[in-house]
Amino acid sequence: MTPEMREIDEQLKALEERVNGLSPLAETAEETEIEARNKELKDIAEERKALEARKLELEAEERAAAKLNENPAAGKEIVPENRKETKMEVKELRNSPEYIDAFAQAIKGDDSALRSILTENAVSGEVPIPEFAEERIRTAWETDEILNRVGKTYVKGNLKIGFEISGSDAVIHLEGDEAPDEEELHLGVVTLIPQSIKKWITVSDEALDMKSQEFIDYIYDELGHRIAKAAADIVVAKIAALPQTSTATTPYAALVKLAPSATTMVNAVANLSDEATNNVAIMNKLTWADFKSITTGDGYPLQDPFAGLVVLFNNSLPAYSTASEDDVYAIVGDLASGFRANFPNGEEIKIKMDDLSLAEADLVKFVGRKYVALEAVAPGRFTLITKPAA
Repeated sequence: MTPEMREIDEQLKALEERVNGLSPLAETAEETEIEARNKELKDIAEERKALEARKLELEAEERAAAKLNENPAAGKEIVPENRKETKMEVKELRNSPEYIDAFAQAIKGDDSALRSILTENAVSGEVPIPEFAEERIRTAWETDEILNRVGKTYVKGNLKIGFEISGSDAVIHLEGDEAPDEEELHLGVVTLIPQSIKKWITVSDEALDMKSQEFIDYIYDELGHRIAKAAADIVVAKIAALPQTSTATTPYAALVKLAPSATTMVNAVANLSDEATNNVAIMNKLTWADFKSITTGDGYPLQDPFAGLVVLFNNSLPAYSTASEDDVYAIVGDLASGFRANFPNGEEIKIKMDDLSLAEADLVKFVGRKYVALEAVAPGRFTLITKPAA
């Protein structure tokens, strides 16, 4: 018996003694005396009723606890049907005004409302981001012409992709002919190791008062495009750094050492492997201008100095005019089959807030982080164009 139950028993005993101790009223008692006695008895009865009800609750709790000790599974909550209906599917939840408000507050540093909503709706694991914010992330990646062409995978951890260092094509073998010579196939392996691409932006205290959806929209749009720009620069830098012969861990790239001319792009395409079929050219805008200024022998602008290739701009490559000898100033190749982006945790951008380091300037810093592995994965599907000696 619990201390509370013992106390209730003592109070009930005292009430009983109190009733028994009341002296009987005389037959000649006044009406006021009778009313007072009735009120006293009524108060005692109500007090007794409340104590007995509480005693029943405590006894029920004791029985439930004893049953749970015997069978732990018996303590699992049975959710009533009317409560089940209040739970929202994740898609519906993350688009609800309440969730969007809570998500915005979480980005600003207070995640109590978000945790409460997730608990009420039995959502565990990754915190779902509002659908419109996810669209911002996707748009930032897809509107970058380089990233939009890179192959994607979603494999947890490090991803290993094999490539052929050397080998020969299949041959036709007719019945009765001697068996073709066997040739050893040499394979290499590229390991895609994820890394964090981070970007910081600063926001004024006044901007924190923006409406929830507008605030989330702004933060994800700004961080999304800046992280996408950094990722595109990484793609270009890794291709530009490819060697001209394959190793066991690095595929090769072809190399042509030519200035912008009517035949530069033709030569670059001619040096690609047969598997490179969806080819583009990547260069600085100033280099593009150099190609566009090429003229025919008659002095007319060359109609297509890019040999039919789509040109993608990336100013992390040096302009031909400012590049040093042997610098890679343009790239030709197949991004879809030759390069890979692996997202082990999906394409979401994680955001954290720092409201201390710039507090004196009334500014808040937000850092966005995208976890992705970016590597060239196929030999011969890129040609590097370098600047020749003057």
